[in-house]
Amino acid sequence: MVATSSPTRLPPLAVVAGVRTPFAKAFGALNNVPADQLGRVAVEGVLARAGLRAADVGEVVFGNIAGPPEAANVARVIALRSGILIDRVAHTVSRNCASGIDAIVAAWHALAEGRTDLVVAGGTESMSNIPLLWNHRAKDFFLEWRRAGLWRKLLTLSRLRPGLFKPVSALELGLTDPICGLNMGQTAEVLAKEFGIGRDEQERFALASHQRAVAGWKRGFFADEVVPVPAELTGGSTVERDTGPRPGQSLEALAKLKPIFDPANGTVTPGNSCPITDGAAAVVVKLAGSTAGSEPLGYIRDYALAGCEPRRMGLAPVFAIHKLLRKTGLGLGDFDLIEINEAFAAQVLACRTAMASDEFARKELHADRAVGELDLNRLNVNGGAIALGHPVGSSGVRLIITLLRALRDRGLKRGLATLCAEGGQGAAVWVETTI
Repeated sequence: MVATSSPTRLPPLAVVAGVRTPFAKAFGALNNVPADQLGRVAVEGVLARAGLRAADVGEVVFGNIAGPPEAANVARVIALRSGILIDRVAHTVSRNCASGIDAIVAAWHALAEGRTDLVVAGGTESMSNIPLLWNHRAKDFFLEWRRAGLWRKLLTLSRLRPGLFKPVSALELGLTDPICGLNMGQTAEVLAKEFGIGRDEQERFALASHQRAVAGWKRGFFADEVVPVPAELTGGSTVERDTGPRPGQSLEALAKLKPIFDPANGTVTPGNSCPITDGAAAVVVKLAGSTAGSEPLGYIRDYALAGCEPRRMGLAPVFAIHKLLRKTGLGLGDFDLIEINEAFAAQVLACRTAMASDEFARKELHADRAVGELDLNRLNVNGGAIALGHPVGSSGVRLIITLLRALRDRGLKRGLATLCAEGGQGAAVWVETTI
């Protein structure tokens, strides 16, 4: 273990306001809306919610994974499309699924350093628009064609084969870890087998996610969280609601779905996994002492980042939570509500088992006792990514917005948001409604 000095504690961060677009299953309602336009909708929405002008913004930081080729620094494109002044800087961050958390942390450091006094941080992802790629043979063929003269072009045509036109899915590549060689669903199967998480348990968890998300929309909880994506962007109808939650979801319907990552022996199905999703989220943040006007949505008090084996990447929240609790002196029971991103039901349930295990704590965390018991009644109380969706670059921001709003909705104070990321990394964030 590398010895490090104790980090300087950042001053509390005020989340002035937070909104998100609807989350829509990829290749559906938001198929025609690129990542930068989704981000613009979120930025304009959060500034309106905060009662601020674009000219008030000092910096913009956005998380994004796919890196749209037409908007390489997508944060800068979002900022300019949103009317942020051209002399205000913007940059994009990527930590796979934790990119939204990283954007908020980067904004926090910018404020603490005194670079500015107000930042918009967010995340955006259009998984519908992750491109198909040419294979290497096709790339070489077309490069040669482009450089060749007329007669050489004719000769090059003689080597044209149907296999050159077989595309490579960048989405599939992006969801496969290059170190362990497993895609994200396969890593969930690893955890399901390691911790004995059966299919019935996974599907009951998935059903609860849908039921809670549907109830959240029905009682109006999400109405103030979501800003619509207008028809002029979608090319069809205005999108006002998440498309993932299913009012009629049932255990019987979930039981009919086949495992997709291990067809012979697996338990992870499309029904107990998060869908591929499009969407964006944004928050306005300032240092707590500098907030004027109306009361902020809440505060971020501290955070921790941690790593684990890539093939067990879904356990990363356990490592990050342990690190945060050790850093702050808090216990798991000190948090009123907890949000864990539901990449897969098996992954969340494996985290729950690991957190309650003294053996896991001794072996993996080098701790004397377990992290603690995770009460499902305090977890993802308005549903999670299995129902709502997981636009990877923006989910970290969504977790914090939803968590702070859920705490306020229930008259509670302290929350914990956490998620795993491809490559075996995790983030955990301590939030409060008051300080």
